[in-house]
Amino acid sequence: MMALYLRDLRLATRAGGGALTGILFFMAVVAVVPFGLGPDLKLLARVGPAMLWIGALLASLLGLDRLFQAEREDGALDVMLMQETPLVLTVFVKCLAHWTASGLPLVLVSPLLGLFLNMEPTAILATMLTLLAGTPAITLIGAMGAAVAVALPRGGLLVSILVLPLVIPVLIFGVSAAYAAVQDPAPFLPPFMILTAITLFFAVIGPAAAAVALRASSE
Repeated sequence: MMALYLRDLRLATRAGGGALTGILFFMAVVAVVPFGLGPDLKLLARVGPAMLWIGALLASLLGLDRLFQAEREDGALDVMLMQETPLVLTVFVKCLAHWTASGLPLVLVSPLLGLFLNMEPTAILATMLTLLAGTPAITLIGAMGAAVAVALPRGGLLVSILVLPLVIPVLIFGVSAAYAAVQDPAPFLPPFMILTAITLFFAVIGPAAAAVALRASSE
């Protein structure tokens, strides 16, 4: 499993792997916000957590269609289906590698973009924590869509269509928790705990559903 994790990590971080593209897209989305909202620093700070979450969500969707594409093209997918290691575990490791390469960098770069949006330190820290807790859920949900579309030559759009409705709760509770950290009447922990629970739920359901879809696509 460690060999698979390191292999997928190398594939994702090499040129054309999609990890750098996601970071640049995330930065581009956040960078254009001030041009649309104007020079009002208070307004930028107010919409900052939501914009960071929307940018991270869209950036996370970019490389999901390639989650199983390499295995499909070189025949390794058939080997994955026949090996003794449970397919669910293999899918989970691939999701972990994909998030490490594409999701974790978004979390790490978010404080810099938060400063760009004139966000308060508390809001920056809260947004970073919610992204750390919520972006794995996007990858795990995306694994289900990627498994369904793996046999299609151009499944990128289909993956986004399948995944977007399922990630809306992640976005809602992620943004709610980030705003609650800077608004005294609203508690931070309840939405953050729900966000964490969503991630843990899809950590179980996502790989299992993706494994079923991969087996169905190979028949």
